[in-house]
Amino acid sequence: MYKQIKSIVTGKEENTFFPLKSFLYIASICYGGAVRLRASLFDRRIFKSEKLPCKVISIGNLTVGGTGKTPMTIYVAEMVQHLGYRPAVVSRGYKGRYEKKGGIVSDGRDILLKAEDSGDEAFMMARKLKHIPVLVGRNRFRSGMQAINRFRANVILLDDGFQHLQLKRDIDLILLDDARPLGNGQLLPRGMLREPVYAMKRASAFIFTRCGDENSGMPPMPRRPLFRSFHVPYVAEIVRANAGRSSAPGNCSSNPDFTFLRGRKALVFSGIAKNDEFYRMLEGLGCCPARFAGFPDHHWYSSEDVKFLLAEIQKTDAELLITTDKDYARIAGKFSWPVDLWVIGIKISLKDQTDAFAAFIEKRLADICPRNG
Repeated sequence: MYKQIKSIVTGKEENTFFPLKSFLYIASICYGGAVRLRASLFDRRIFKSEKLPCKVISIGNLTVGGTGKTPMTIYVAEMVQHLGYRPAVVSRGYKGRYEKKGGIVSDGRDILLKAEDSGDEAFMMARKLKHIPVLVGRNRFRSGMQAINRFRANVILLDDGFQHLQLKRDIDLILLDDARPLGNGQLLPRGMLREPVYAMKRASAFIFTRCGDENSGMPPMPRRPLFRSFHVPYVAEIVRANAGRSSAPGNCSSNPDFTFLRGRKALVFSGIAKNDEFYRMLEGLGCCPARFAGFPDHHWYSSEDVKFLLAEIQKTDAELLITTDKDYARIAGKFSWPVDLWVIGIKISLKDQTDAFAAFIEKRLADICPRNG
């Protein structure tokens, strides 16, 4: 049943049971009605949106999962810091223990919460962002005020904030997957859209992610600044066999062809929104996995999962393990492996649009938020 639903939602259904498609379509009509009602209540100010006393940048999307919000949030946070502002990142902390009550994941120097407390994405951002605080909490206004009062932040970045209408934003960046910007064009649960397409009018700019060398067809969309970004893989960390010690070997610029993967038997595992994308990326880098194990997004690995992976290492004679940095956030320091574990991260590149994007953000920030304010 799950595979059938997934094939329908992603628009890849073949000979799918017709009543199931009909049920999901009816459910999407109900969902769409609820989303429109909610947006209308905010538009009419029946539901109130709170305003932070600083600039707020939201990085979000229109579809569910896998557009690269977290690496883009890291990219924008570092860029804002480079422009001379004091940014802080506020995330919901999805599936973390502190999601409801809120908490400080990092003060910009030390990591203060475990991944189980903060959620995997917030923990990963805290590990990567230097001198930039990361906070979590369902109440983004409260977390934002905490960042302002505790760290004197003058720019708040909302990770996955486009649908969070409870907080006013000054810049709304919408990420769209270059291959399928709007999924199959249907609302949840019949498709991948979180909101109707007309919600794009709230955007300040659009960023297409995972772009190829050629421009893909773009759907009709409001006239806004448009940028194309690229996911650049790099080796984020290497956890040595049996020791648990790790090292950061630098980024992919020192080994752009990932030649270390070629001819090596690798057991690859991941639990992200688009496991197949990770697998294809590794194939493109010259890796031919002896076995690929896919888990659900945000999957917290149990001892049973690890036993399964250890058994697969023996079965396949794998020479190394490969996973994503988001997955590693959930297992860091918890398990020992009989072979080296290579952690692959993603960096954002805008190539020849880097300066134009920075200028766009700088202008929007400078209109209201002075650097030293």
